[in-house]
Amino acid sequence: MKECRMTAQHSPDLPLVVTMGDACGIGPEIIAGLWRREAPRDAVVVGDVAVLRRAVAATGGGLAVAELQDLGEFARLPPRCLPVWQPEGLPAGLGDVALGRVDARAGAAAALCIEAAVAEIQAGRAGALVTAPIHKEALHAAGSPYPGHTEMLQALAGGVPVRMMLANEELRTVLVTIHCSLREAIDGVTRESVLETLLITGTALQRMGIAAPRIAVAGLNPHAGEGGLFGDEEIRHIAPAIADARASGWDASGPHAPDTVFMRARRGEFDVVVAMTHDHGLIPVKYLGVEQGVNVTLGLPFVRTSPDHGTAFDIAGRGLADPASLGAALAMARRLSGR
Repeated sequence: MKECRMTAQHSPDLPLVVTMGDACGIGPEIIAGLWRREAPRDAVVVGDVAVLRRAVAATGGGLAVAELQDLGEFARLPPRCLPVWQPEGLPAGLGDVALGRVDARAGAAAALCIEAAVAEIQAGRAGALVTAPIHKEALHAAGSPYPGHTEMLQALAGGVPVRMMLANEELRTVLVTIHCSLREAIDGVTRESVLETLLITGTALQRMGIAAPRIAVAGLNPHAGEGGLFGDEEIRHIAPAIADARASGWDASGPHAPDTVFMRARRGEFDVVVAMTHDHGLIPVKYLGVEQGVNVTLGLPFVRTSPDHGTAFDIAGRGLADPASLGAALAMARRLSGR
């Protein structure tokens, strides 16, 4: 361990693990900012020590970076330290990569940190996962076959069915299709995929403490198809899936017009909205502000949350990044993991 001396203090809880994200983006900065603001004692960063030290310097300095040899050391850290566990195999020289640019080394490091963090959870040495933003182009440049966090985590968890939920204090939305073209997404809206989404959503919300979640299902087409005038996906796929979910005991309704259902949910009529495509579901939540938005992957055998924003290459290294959404993601991970 470097820069911080250990004490006899011990915590019986497993640490949360926070992956550093893309080294060329704001992920390391929001981590440094959050530790300076809140000094969490229950989490460890999985990342490159040099990258995190550079981020600390960019956000004002004055925060010691503790390099851990294993996650178990987190319980004996003194206050006001940023604990970093650096997994083996990270590319050399990450602390010197140019900020604000796509770099295959940063993509490879981001992927390796995610894999290492999940392995620690699966080995029983960590309790939940919080991921700082990655860059999809950098991931692709590094040769990763996954378009984003959700698909990578699904593969690491053995291919279990998963869905993306974005949530803040006013609205929750879950997606049937995620990172694919709009044309592919339309083909991905089937009775089976919608029903699977409804079942995953209902079960997840019950685990969050909502005993009988009210699930609103948004249509795919304008005005939910207007009885087939503007498309028949609602008739052929979405409505039958809702009927199947209701037959299984879930309070699912719709298909509702996608241009008004989010407003109704925000006013308290529903607990969650299931949307057919990525932008249908995420624009309403992000419009309310990314500061408190949290991305939750539903269906995994472990808790995973993330901030509601990306790598923000345009401001990387300038000390302007707001750690609020990362703080909200950490708080959500605590709640979902029973802390």
